[in-house]
Amino acid sequence: MTTDTAKFTLRTDAELLKKFRYVADYNARSANRELEVLMKKHIAEFEKEHGKITFEHNFS
Repeated sequence: MTTDTAKFTLRTDAELLKKFRYVADYNARSANRELEVLMKKHIAEFEKEHGKITFEHNFS
């Protein structure tokens, strides 16, 4: 089975990550899912202001 799931490594301050995990837990999400939700919100806000993001070329 193939998947379109990409992996991404994030380096950040330990206290910031601990607080982020706290917020994710409060929202009944994993830290990974919390980050995905925030990324989708951020992209939606960006596209609302600047227009839909499209890709002319496949940069994968």
